[in-house]
Amino acid sequence: MGHWRGGLFPCMTEVLAVGFTLPKKLILRRHSEFQRVYRLGKSIANRYLVLYILPDKENGGKVGFAAGKKLGGAVLRNRLKRLLRESYRKNRHRLKPGVQLILVARAAAAKEKCATVEAAFLELARRGGIFAADK
Repeated sequence: MGHWRGGLFPCMTEVLAVGFTLPKKLILRRHSEFQRVYRLGKSIANRYLVLYILPDKENGGKVGFAAGKKLGGAVLRNRLKRLLRESYRKNRHRLKPGVQLILVARAAAAKEKCATVEAAFLELARRGGIFAADK
C-alpha cells in the first residue's frame, strides 16, 4: 500500500489547492440526527452506495457517512468513509442547499478506487434531484 501523499488516495490531492474544505459543523454526528434522516428521508441505491435524502431548510446542508460492521474491520470501514467524504467534499458546491444527506457504503465499494465511488455518488445525486440548477 502507498502512503498518503500521492499513493493511496491520489484523487484527494487533486483539489486540495482549491480550498474545498468540509467544515465539521456540516457533518451529522449524533445518533438522533442519523435516525431522523433514515426514518423521514428517501433512499436511492446503486451497486456501491446508498444515499438517503431529507429536505430540511433549518438544518440543511449537513451530511453523514456510514459503513456498517458487516463490511469488515475498522481499517476498511474508515477507508470507505474517507472515500465517501472525499466524493462529497469535491462536489458539494454542485448540490442544492437545504438538504440533509447520509452516504452509506456497500460491500462492492470496498475494492474500488476513489473515482469509481465519486461517479457512483454523482449518479445517485442526479437520480435524487439534489443538483443545484445550472445557470
